[in-house]
Amino acid sequence: MILVERLAKRFGAVQALHDISFSALDGRITGLLGANGAGKSTTLRIVSTMLQADQGSVRVDDIDGSSNPLAVRAKLGVLPHASGLYPNLTARENIRYFGSLNGLDASTIEHRITDWVARLEMNEIIDRRTKGFSHGQKLKVALARALIHAPRNVILDEPTSGLDVGATRALRDLIRGLRDQGCCVVLSSHIMQEVSALCDDIVIVARGRVVHSGTPEQILAGTGAANMEEAFMRASQEVAP
Repeated sequence: MILVERLAKRFGAVQALHDISFSALDGRITGLLGANGAGKSTTLRIVSTMLQADQGSVRVDDIDGSSNPLAVRAKLGVLPHASGLYPNLTARENIRYFGSLNGLDASTIEHRITDWVARLEMNEIIDRRTKGFSHGQKLKVALARALIHAPRNVILDEPTSGLDVGATRALRDLIRGLRDQGCCVVLSSHIMQEVSALCDDIVIVARGRVVHSGTPEQILAGTGAANMEEAFMRASQEVAP
């Protein structure tokens, strides 16, 4: 479970986050829905301890992210918007390195790499250097790397951005599988269809503030909208520039 309370963050003259609060539960997919620049990625960077908030707190499985960031990182699997792979390492070496960082023994790492190679169909790329990989290939490696230690909390920052239809469908199935295994999954997106297709709970963010949250049905009822796109537009307009 991830609990976010009253996050605020400023970058120079820009107040990126004002007062962000939400909870993401185990066994559910929670979507952060917002336009580009709404504060989604900043929020997820704070949750994953890559960025320090000016105000507020994050707890992951009841561990405070500010006072014990290493323990929080051990509980998280994070897929950032940019894959961040080491280009001169092979796909296998990238995944193996992160398994080692998370304290897995060599035998467990190799067993899990074999499993992810099969699940993500990486046989042709697993022993190639990642420099020159396509976006879809990088995403597969980054996913395996993020999930190698079997985290119970998963953060995905715009995971299907730039993917073709087939890859998007496969990734959505994987995300649903994580949810069905009892994981807490948080994903950000600005694509209404994706949020509607995947998410059990939705948090709409606009100009650094949470403007609506709840199940899709609750958000539609709260905004009086007929669909999520209309709900998003109405919710976003509630926040003054």
